[in-house]
Amino acid sequence: MHLPRHLRRRSAAWATVALASAVLLNGPLPSAAADSAPSPKIDSSLLGAVQDGGEASFFVVLKDQADLSGARGKTSHAAKATAAYDQLRTTAENGQRSLKSFLDKKKVGHRDFWIANAVYVTGGQSLVDQLAQRPDVARIVKEQTYKLDDLESQTKNVETRTATKSAVQAAAQAAADGDGTPEWGVADIQADKVWNEYDDRGEGIVVANVDSGVQYDHPDLVANYRGNNGDGSFTHDYNWYDATGQCPTAAPCDNNGHGTHTMGTMVGKGGVGVAPGATWIAAKGCESSSCSDASLLAAGQWILAPTDHNGQNPRPDLAPNIVNNSWGGGDTTFYQDIVEAWNAAGIFEAFAAGNDGDGTTCSTTHAPGSQAPAYGVGAYDSSGTIASFSGFGPSLVDGSQKPNISAPGVDVRSTWPGDTYNTISGTSMATPHVAGAVALLWSAAPSLVGNIDATRQLLDEGARDVDDTHCGGTAASNDVWGEGKLDIYNSVELAPHSAATVTGEVTDSATGAALSGITVQAADGAGSTRTVKTVAGAYRLTLPAGTYSFTLSGYGYAPRTVTGITVTADEALARDFALDAVTSHKVTGTVLDVQGRPLARATVSVDGSPVTPVTTDTSGAFTLPDVADGSYTLSVTPAAPVLCNGVYRGALTVSGDETQRIKLPALTDASGNSCTPGAYAWIKGTTNVALTGDEDATTIGLPFAVKLYGVSYTSASITTNGLINFLEPRIGDYANTPLPTAARPNGVVAALWDDLVLDKKSSVQTATTGAKGNRQFAVVWTNAAYAAQSGARATFEAVFDEATGSVTLQYKTVDDRGASATVGIENQSGTDGLQYEFDQAVITAGSAVHFAQGDNA
Repeated sequence: MHLPRHLRRRSAAWATVALASAVLLNGPLPSAAADSAPSPKIDSSLLGAVQDGGEASFFVVLKDQADLSGARGKTSHAAKATAAYDQLRTTAENGQRSLKSFLDKKKVGHRDFWIANAVYVTGGQSLVDQLAQRPDVARIVKEQTYKLDDLESQTKNVETRTATKSAVQAAAQAAADGDGTPEWGVADIQADKVWNEYDDRGEGIVVANVDSGVQYDHPDLVANYRGNNGDGSFTHDYNWYDATGQCPTAAPCDNNGHGTHTMGTMVGKGGVGVAPGATWIAAKGCESSSCSDASLLAAGQWILAPTDHNGQNPRPDLAPNIVNNSWGGGDTTFYQDIVEAWNAAGIFEAFAAGNDGDGTTCSTTHAPGSQAPAYGVGAYDSSGTIASFSGFGPSLVDGSQKPNISAPGVDVRSTWPGDTYNTISGTSMATPHVAGAVALLWSAAPSLVGNIDATRQLLDEGARDVDDTHCGGTAASNDVWGEGKLDIYNSVELAPHSAATVTGEVTDSATGAALSGITVQAADGAGSTRTVKTVAGAYRLTLPAGTYSFTLSGYGYAPRTVTGITVTADEALARDFALDAVTSHKVTGTVLDVQGRPLARATVSVDGSPVTPVTTDTSGAFTLPDVADGSYTLSVTPAAPVLCNGVYRGALTVSGDETQRIKLPALTDASGNSCTPGAYAWIKGTTNVALTGDEDATTIGLPFAVKLYGVSYTSASITTNGLINFLEPRIGDYANTPLPTAARPNGVVAALWDDLVLDKKSSVQTATTGAKGNRQFAVVWTNAAYAAQSGARATFEAVFDEATGSVTLQYKTVDDRGASATVGIENQSGTDGLQYEFDQAVITAGSAVHFAQGDNA
């Protein structure tokens, strides 16, 4: 008797594994002799995890490391980041080639990282030992889970602020509110004094955090989110990245609160933030209260080279200037490569020193904040006393003095999800005070942008000394306070003050009305840019002496570029601009699906504009009644189920009424594989496969090499549950998941992945047709029974084409139309895939789905 899927349980052996840590999976027995000494390359915690037949997830770190000296020698921020990115990518691609070939031959899935030249795999002791013997491997490090700094005290939702989410109204409200009363920490580091005396709030500087995410439309954060287009619309590409996959939509989210809090301390309006004029972006590298190495590395890569929503088309020129990291734990040096890469790219990083202190014990800081290349931050309270939880040095990692500096970290009030505020404590709360302070410093003295050593020196020199040498050091610099209490006013005073200040107002040329949300960008001839947005029409830029082109843009107005604006050292230049409003027109059209048929319920939007998106009617028609003249990207997104329909993005130029006829492209994945409806041509099975019953799997040889995501295979595992697994024989995988997902199984073709049973009426067969070089190989499930549906059965197959490398899934009968199944393909690490359907009743008898291999697959 088969229970419904949600009531079924795996076998006892599987249940035991499921209760273990997420990185410990059942696996092969160790192959090394009991008396053999382990390789010094292997991290000791990994040795423990893979003993007695265990498996673990770990990183294989290559010996080749990028030479980033060229990046450090570049002048502009964009040039530094681009040079670092190029060198890191090239080194990783070259250095990992042999290792990836080895793993592919071993049928081991892997995820590759360029920022640390490391490859992420899961395996047992035999694999670990073989990897340790490779001359190109430097070390093998077990995956860790870091924690967001513990919140030492917490009083949630101290107050709620009622505010509109309109970007324009929010900006206007912020201007009306002024800076607000500064929080005690903001005042203690004298940030408000920098605001008042230097008229500097961090304008032109971009900050980021790697954290639990951010509520991007919080009233105190929405106006200076870089993805805010200034007209009520948002663009999240290049401004937000969820490395964890936890957010339900493409918009930024925060399922913990921690990231919203730290971002508020950096740039929040109303007195909560140190640099309320700075712009912010964010990467979610923490699943919730913890952060896995894999997510942190992916987030660290994105910080250096932000990407679009698909993780493609990296733009290192859009990297932030500053990144805050309020997380840590342990004494590893693994993340040091990422810190060094950021520093070489001119990205200032601040790290929490950790909350494992007890007020007395030394060497309680933890990595990455305790690593020498990182700028670690301790915490103190409003009375000026070091926090009892603040970690002390010297570092257990490398003996360096830690923390580097201390900042307010007790009872810090800042933004919190739900348009609320929260008062909490931790070195997590101290660290964003430092990150925000650097934004003030770099805005006031733009010649320092990207100069990490000079910036650290100014922070150190400006700090107020505190004498406590019980853990080592001197009265001026010790392992309790570091260089002392952060004082950004002192640091700004000590900074070079040769920058010119350009201020002005942007107005409507016809009405004289002040224009909010207009982007003002100043660019010199060497590739350096500084960008701000107007608030109530006003803007402020600090610029090194030189000649600039000013470009102004905003929805509903004709872009304007003014060249030859020369500024001199210490100059205060007033420069107003007027923009001409443009007319609006109607945009109509028809949307067709990938087969050229009218597509209903597709969403049509004008990216980067406040134009309200519309949906197509039953004939595929749409009307956008009021679009201002200008150049845009028109996007069309199909409604679920997408059925191989991809997202269309194309240029739209509006200069009058426009008509568009749009055929959606085929759905593609990051590797360039595509999905299209296929031509049904059933192949009858001829050779029986030894599969029977419930939860069975067997490995078969293939008549020709089959390629999946760039790797060729000559054998594959077939399961009763409608899966072809190229990596390993798997049983117990009746609980289908969306594709892709990091959870095993990976490296699969899901012909009809469901809880299926092969009884006396069922069979699995294979068949090979055609001449050599042009053969087709089919795996055919006949009359497979649904475990949860009495009497329901399915007959389906997967057909591999020798000539094209494609795979076609065909459905002869599918009683429930796939309502509880997954159909698609997935790569070997579970990071890329093409999903035709997941738990949707969309498959019809006599239909086929074709997956073509892409150039990068």
